[in-house]
Amino acid sequence: MHLYDVPLAFVLIGLVLYTVLAGADFGAGAWQLLAGRGSAGERIRDHAHHSMGPVWEANHVWLVFVLTVMWTAYPTAFGSIASTLSVPLLLAAIGIVVRGAAYALRTGAQTRRELRAIDGASAISSIATPFALGAAVGGIASGRVPVGNAAGDLFSSWLNPTSVLIGCLAIATSAYLAAIYLAADAERLGEHELAQAFRARALAAGIVAGAIALGGLAVLHADAHALYRELVRGGALGALISSIVAGVLTLALVWRRRFEAARYTAAVAVAAIIAGWALAQYPRLLPGLTVAQAAAPHDTLVAIVVAVIAGGALLFPSLGLLFGLLLSGRLDRGAAPAESAPTARSLLAASAAGLLGRGAVAAMLIAVGFLTVADAPWAHIIGVLSLFAFIMLGFAALAPPDNGLLED
Repeated sequence: MHLYDVPLAFVLIGLVLYTVLAGADFGAGAWQLLAGRGSAGERIRDHAHHSMGPVWEANHVWLVFVLTVMWTAYPTAFGSIASTLSVPLLLAAIGIVVRGAAYALRTGAQTRRELRAIDGASAISSIATPFALGAAVGGIASGRVPVGNAAGDLFSSWLNPTSVLIGCLAIATSAYLAAIYLAADAERLGEHELAQAFRARALAAGIVAGAIALGGLAVLHADAHALYRELVRGGALGALISSIVAGVLTLALVWRRRFEAARYTAAVAVAAIIAGWALAQYPRLLPGLTVAQAAAPHDTLVAIVVAVIAGGALLFPSLGLLFGLLLSGRLDRGAAPAESAPTARSLLAASAAGLLGRGAVAAMLIAVGFLTVADAPWAHIIGVLSLFAFIMLGFAALAPPDNGLLED
């Protein structure tokens, strides 16, 4: 792997995380539209809202990550994609804003009419957004995004058979992931009827998503034959087979009500699809533009890699804590409250050692990257400053806590 490939690997990892996590969020919104009427429908809508509420903002951070890394690492490709596919990307942005606003507005709804209007807007945006994002991916995959500022058609670039296929697959996959996650949450809460309702939805959505994925090969054969040819051989074929195996295993786990395990196998199935597409398209980013040709200068790539790795040292423990609290039920409605609400000062004091330690690790990674890999003088200056920061943060993290023994 070359240095210019590393940011692309970060983009693909971020795309997998966004598809799996934010996809489940969109799918939960879609199930609000398909919940039905009566008390059973109300319970489904409420459960979908409250299960995703604590983490929806963290889920959508991954889209910002993907766009930022792509923009800085491959600016020519990013500019071409953003300009030609401006319409679906704008629709997706509006959908994300509407979906986020629904979380804030739903808690303040005072009448059933207001609640229905908010849930309806949330559901429509939860269907339109994954379709728009999937259609944009379809435009890239089918070679309809040429190099240049708005060089491709603003509508046929994302309204074509391949784009419609991937957009529909994105909707079905989102519904599938959401139903599994929501069934697992309902089972943990002891809501067995609710878990059964989402179990049935997960099985149905999984079958539909699998049928779209397999039937879509015929669409790719006719509309994007170059991509189809690469998908059915080599590593890409292995990734697709892995996706099929993981998908079948997920359906079996859902059937046996093993929802927690099904969370992870479903994520593997989705990740394998994205990996297959990446392997089939590599090294081409856009028609006539390879990854190596699109990459930013060497020192910019070093800065991106170092920033992502160092930032991960700070970010991933926090995300792990958030999702750990969610999966353990600590963020559920009705969870036992703490004996006393923590103050901002007590929270900072409790987390200071961990933050200092992670900060020291991040500073060390920045120092090593800029001092050993980068060539520019400005990078070496940053590396030296980061080395000093590592020393100071390391000593602060290892220093014994002030327990008051030295006080008079």
